[in-house]
Amino acid sequence: MEINKYLAYDIGGTNTRVIIFDDSNQILVEKIRPTIKTSKEAFINNIFLTTDELNVQMDEITAIGMGVPGVCDRQRGYIIDLPNVYVKDIPIRDIFYEKYHKPLYLRNDAEVAALGEAICGAGKGYNRVFFITISTGLGGALVIDEEVQDYVTEIGHTLFNYQGEYQEYEGLASGTGLVKLAKLNNLNIASSKELFDLIKKEDPLALKVKSEWLRILSKFLRMIQDSYLPEVITLTGGVMKSKDLFFEDLKEMNPDIHLVECGLGEYAGLIGAALFAKKEFYK
Repeated sequence: MEINKYLAYDIGGTNTRVIIFDDSNQILVEKIRPTIKTSKEAFINNIFLTTDELNVQMDEITAIGMGVPGVCDRQRGYIIDLPNVYVKDIPIRDIFYEKYHKPLYLRNDAEVAALGEAICGAGKGYNRVFFITISTGLGGALVIDEEVQDYVTEIGHTLFNYQGEYQEYEGLASGTGLVKLAKLNNLNIASSKELFDLIKKEDPLALKVKSEWLRILSKFLRMIQDSYLPEVITLTGGVMKSKDLFFEDLKEMNPDIHLVECGLGEYAGLIGAALFAKKEFYK
């Protein structure tokens, strides 16, 4: 019996990753390169270069799935805007078909990662799964009965009031947002890593920022729980590398919300993109 293979891309604000995935849910090979943000042409060429490094035989590929960190039109396979990559207006499906002659299925990166978690990860066995990633940005998506729901879009850009001004949750609660949050609380840091290093040392200002961050995250989680009624909320992203410093605290602050770490980790987006391509191709 022939096993189908899929190309899957996870385009992030930091890295561009690609895998070959098969029907037995196995990753056969993976490549990764830093995401290029200088222009649309350089951005696309970098994706092709990463693909070339797989030494893939395109006649063995059934379909292509791609998750991108921003707004896209999945019906047209069109990238509308990737705010953390500084590119927009890219007919990516047409560009890929011209080069590889394979169908490409495009979706927001949080949405495909949510699908991966719901089918193969920590959400397996639940009907309603909400996926959250806290990394360069802050994103999320809802999966019901192994189908991504279209009405949840760019939830990290939801506005809330903080210190008398409206802010986006992503602007203060993401990995990069923590730098801004710290500054608003009189702590100057260059990165979230620096903040967590200070937390380890029990620096008083850093501990205050942590407290504020967890309060904001809790407000974000409550909005999700009340709005979408998930049975489980799965969390992943670069910030979760420091989970030992905050995750138990976050769960204790939200005892009625079922919070778990993603089972697929950094592979949720890649596996989800492959599964999305497979589902769409065989519809």
